[in-house]
Amino acid sequence: MLFPISDDDRDLMSPAWVSISLLVANVLVFLYQLADPAFTAGFSAIPQEITENVDLVGTAVVNSPHGAIEIPQAPGPWPIQFTLLTAMFMHGGWAHLGGNMLYLWIFGDNVEHRFGGLKFLGFYLISGLAASFAQIALAPDSVIPTLGASGAISGVLGAYLVLFPRNQVMAVFLFRIISIPAVFVLGLWAAMQIFSGVGSLGSVGTTGGVAYAAHVGG
Repeated sequence: MLFPISDDDRDLMSPAWVSISLLVANVLVFLYQLADPAFTAGFSAIPQEITENVDLVGTAVVNSPHGAIEIPQAPGPWPIQFTLLTAMFMHGGWAHLGGNMLYLWIFGDNVEHRFGGLKFLGFYLISGLAASFAQIALAPDSVIPTLGASGAISGVLGAYLVLFPRNQVMAVFLFRIISIPAVFVLGLWAAMQIFSGVGSLGSVGTTGGVAYAAHVGG
């Protein structure tokens, strides 16, 4: 198991406040998801709601490898289109949250310092929205909620690869700390997102199945 822990950021002296704020926001939102399962139903993005501009209410039943799963649906307080934004701050489980935040913590600061805080925030949000639109285009009639920061972080990692192609990443492998090219680590992350995210079913607290796509559209 390869576990990245840091990268070449020795020249970065000031804190990356936008990246830190995004990380804190994602964690707080997930904790609220655990406390209030209805929050997930109301603020995650459901492709069918977006394409038909209809706020679904009730319970949807979808088939999965583990059998039929009931997914609660609840209206949100804002127009449906806002769920494209709110969904990127929500996650389908601790592993989903932890993986995304780890990569944001390691790679986001470099990109933020190169872009500047406001431009980085805009780039992060636009990447997340692009990924959501890609997911909706892939399955416009799906009633499975899509959520997660994976798309936004995909954009950040893509920018990192372009801006810092020669950087090295420190990672734990077989109980040893090794230095490997960033391109290898980012490729591994993309592969993990594709194979464990797309079409999978997870859960948040006591909610029903929640599909969180890898958002490679980012």
